[in-house]
Amino acid sequence: MAKDKTQYACTECGGFSPKWLGKCPHCNAWNTLIESVAESATPTKNRFAALAKTAAVTTLADIEATDVQRTPTGHDELDRVLGGGIVEGGVVLIGGDPGIGKSTLLLQALDSLQRTGMKTLSAAGPSPGANAPSGGRGPHAAGKRGGTLYVTGEESGAQVALRSRRLGLEGSQVSVLAEIQLEKILATLHATQPTIAVIDSIQTVYSEQLTSAPGSVAQVRECAAHLTRAAKASGTAIVLVGHVTKEGALAGPRVLEHMVDTVLYFEGDTHSSFRLIRAIKNRFGAVNEIGVFAMTEKGLKGVSNPSAIFLSQHSEPVPGSCVMVTLEGTRPMLVEIQALVDSGGPSPRRLSVGLDRDRLAMLLAVLHRHAGVACMDQDVFVNAVGGVRISEPAADLAVMLAITSSLRGRALPKGFIAFGEVGLAGEVRPAPRGQERLKEAAKLGFSVAVVPRANLPRKGDKAFDGLTVHGVERIEEAMEVARGLG
Repeated sequence: MAKDKTQYACTECGGFSPKWLGKCPHCNAWNTLIESVAESATPTKNRFAALAKTAAVTTLADIEATDVQRTPTGHDELDRVLGGGIVEGGVVLIGGDPGIGKSTLLLQALDSLQRTGMKTLSAAGPSPGANAPSGGRGPHAAGKRGGTLYVTGEESGAQVALRSRRLGLEGSQVSVLAEIQLEKILATLHATQPTIAVIDSIQTVYSEQLTSAPGSVAQVRECAAHLTRAAKASGTAIVLVGHVTKEGALAGPRVLEHMVDTVLYFEGDTHSSFRLIRAIKNRFGAVNEIGVFAMTEKGLKGVSNPSAIFLSQHSEPVPGSCVMVTLEGTRPMLVEIQALVDSGGPSPRRLSVGLDRDRLAMLLAVLHRHAGVACMDQDVFVNAVGGVRISEPAADLAVMLAITSSLRGRALPKGFIAFGEVGLAGEVRPAPRGQERLKEAAKLGFSVAVVPRANLPRKGDKAFDGLTVHGVERIEEAMEVARGLG
């Protein structure tokens, strides 16, 4: 097959140039020319044909819609993030720091899928209307499909086999292909028709149609587009492993995240044994779901009760510690907020780990203005235990109570939790899904809670037995309740 001609398109004005130039000859913008495949003048088969057959315009009420088929991966935490399991023809992009465990988890998932036989996906043919928006099925979709394929561009087959032995995956039947050329990978996918294929990683794959090096913007965009269309046409679920930049974002063009169905981020410190997988985008489930894993000698294991790892084990209550209930997707989790207030001199420091630093400065101002607690000459350090990042404002009340507890040297009572958003006027606003947060605290044995008055549970509800709930409307009320309990 003859190689297609290439041209360079400007990302600013859309102009074309036959060769690369530092400055666009049309709009004079610098470093905006990106390599792309030139369109041929002769009529050829469109490489990016529509995924679904052309149909007449139809109203939504007339379109038959059924739930998509899902296959559990054998890892409950991974299934939670994916929305229930692997979807036929779905494309998942997973990114994370080097060495955090992306390849390890995917190899474990492929092995468990291979051992269970993947009956759901391999037996599921093209159901009518099931995936009408995402495209039709190719001629091989309803044929003989099955098996798993692990395509590695960063390791040899022997290295993958050695890693599987270390993980205790004896006798694994996962198929391995060490290849980085896109055309050969697509030919293998067409010939073997696997149920699920992992491409590790998309930055190492290159197409012969482009002259740029693997990992360039043009190569990543072109290869991801072809793999996505192959997944939709054949029904093979494809997982793309993506590199991340030093800022933590996925490397490559931003269009890569728009192309796929699901985007997962691997989070966590490589020096810690715990890892978090967070769903940023999911066309088949809820976003902002997280899965919690622990790194062991036999690979990554799911943590069924993540609240236990985010709570410090104090024999007695200590000053500067307050437990809150945060929501990660549909899961309520208990997280300990720790604060340390110390004399700081003329230039006090404000440092937060796992929380927004600007919000910390705002809460200190509210604490001074409306509760009379002054920290202008004190260093204030706030930390969310366990390396979790809390972005919701429901942590405001717990942060302010922890700061006050550390400043006065008085510990909050044992079994104490708090949550609620605090406004600039000193009001305590309700947190979303407060009843679920309180039920999680009651289930784990907490006995006292300070929450917004709007989140108070109904009287007589047995789900909150053993939990005394105090409702407050302003921050000064919360401080008075805490002082009375201490």
